[in-house]
Amino acid sequence: MSFHIVLVEPEIPQNTGSISRTCVVTGTVLHLVHPLGFTIEDKYVKRAGMDYWPQVDIRHYNSFAELTSTYPEGRFFCATTKAEKPYTAFTYQEGDFFVFGKESAGLSPEILHSHRDRLIRIPMDPDYRSLNLATTTGIVLYEALRQVDFPHLI
Repeated sequence: MSFHIVLVEPEIPQNTGSISRTCVVTGTVLHLVHPLGFTIEDKYVKRAGMDYWPQVDIRHYNSFAELTSTYPEGRFFCATTKAEKPYTAFTYQEGDFFVFGKESAGLSPEILHSHRDRLIRIPMDPDYRSLNLATTTGIVLYEALRQVDFPHLI
């Protein structure tokens, strides 16, 4: 079993490409919730994903509701600068979903409200708005992998 990265309406192809590469090397499934701010065929997505792109386990959804109904037993952790608890305050298990919003606005209030018990944030200087999306996903994913002792990775 693996972890899952969910990008809700991502806008920057280079971020999605970089995240796809991280997903391949960690055995993580990438879920994309449409609409996207680019096409999957975009040269910037493919360039950032490099030659790993064909190996990405990528799944597409028309809405976040479609994704959650596909995985009714899934544990969804939503990354937001509005969370009270840091990502390190939770115990993760294989199969968990880490949800990230679009670069310009984050996750919708509806998504945040429906997962309010599993909101996570990365501590950072309060004078700044946010970290890069690809960086954020890597930080959270590798903490989850560390907690489960990096199964299948060396």
